[in-house]
Amino acid sequence: MRNHPLGSGFALGFGLLVGLAAVPARADFDSCLAGIQGQAAAAGVSAQTFQAATRGISFDDKVIELSQAQPEFKTPIWDYMAALVDDERVEDGRAAMRQNASALAQAESRYGVDRYTIAAVWGVESNFGKNLGKMPLVQSLATLACSNNRRRDFFRSELIATLRIIERGDIAPERLTGSWAGAFGQTQFMPTTYHRLAVDGDGDGRRDVVDSVADAVGSTANFLHVAKWQNGQVWGYEVKLPRSFSVGAAGRKNKKPIAHWASLGVTRVDGRPLSGEGPAGIIAPAGIDGPAFLVTKNFDAIYSYNAAESYGLAIAVLSDRLRGKAGVQAAWPTDDPPLSRAERRDLQTRLAARGYDVGEPDGKVGQKTRDAIKDVERKLGMTPTGRPGGKVLEALRGS
Repeated sequence: MRNHPLGSGFALGFGLLVGLAAVPARADFDSCLAGIQGQAAAAGVSAQTFQAATRGISFDDKVIELSQAQPEFKTPIWDYMAALVDDERVEDGRAAMRQNASALAQAESRYGVDRYTIAAVWGVESNFGKNLGKMPLVQSLATLACSNNRRRDFFRSELIATLRIIERGDIAPERLTGSWAGAFGQTQFMPTTYHRLAVDGDGDGRRDVVDSVADAVGSTANFLHVAKWQNGQVWGYEVKLPRSFSVGAAGRKNKKPIAHWASLGVTRVDGRPLSGEGPAGIIAPAGIDGPAFLVTKNFDAIYSYNAAESYGLAIAVLSDRLRGKAGVQAAWPTDDPPLSRAERRDLQTRLAARGYDVGEPDGKVGQKTRDAIKDVERKLGMTPTGRPGGKVLEALRGS
């Protein structure tokens, strides 16, 4: 998530630029689709499947806006973690694991990836199947493939991969919905990743990562297995860094023997000596003054799912909490505590009661909620940040 320094004037002008950039692509949409049909045919997609899947679709300006949007608000790591790894998600995850114990046990046994890590990916990606995304894949990917997007060739491949899923009959076309970029299913695979790594976990002859939990968790286990997950090895654990530790030595890729880190004075967060085998790196996502973690190659396997250390850490910590371990122990370097999803819903409910349009209080903080927070902060005599933190929630509770 990148922070853009420009304000609403930028957003208005940027929206106009997006619209203008999309005009030639929109005009050429039908001819673009006709060109893709030839490539799809070469990949085994019949004319009947192609025509049925693309009938009635149109160029979607909303997809273009989402693909080019530059968020003005940079989410601090402590807010990111608080929203993804809260007590509610842990409770929901344990319930989902009990309900789907057989599917998780089978995936664990078959691919050598522990069920807690598989479930953590499931929880972070779709809240255990509750949030699959609502944007039709064919329309979204066709829009991106026929736009001026610099990655249109990538999206063209993803569109053809989606059509191949329909051709094979694994997933009904109307169930192929997801994110604006084409990720879909209970653990949010891209279509080409689906073809490489999805598996039939329930033995019905189909690889349905949308409506079959067994297929979804099995496919995720296979992804992590191919990413070189080492069965029996931990992803890492929280550590305490000495004040003399050089931040330049940190980094997921800068792996050293654990004895090396111990020689520098690094200990477990509770002061116990480091343990484990093999090379490991140190990550400090909030800098030297925040929590730090020793990470193994298994963390790299998790990281490969979405190529972001914050994302990998959320899955890693959630997996620990699902197995009964503690969450992050050291304090984040902030005097304004992050909010859980329940607390965010409370904040949105209180903002709505004051007349702000924040939509349904769902704990998801978008621009409307941030604008409302900023305005109410001004009225309460606080520095206007737009951040959903503990200070503004307490102020609203007390006012």
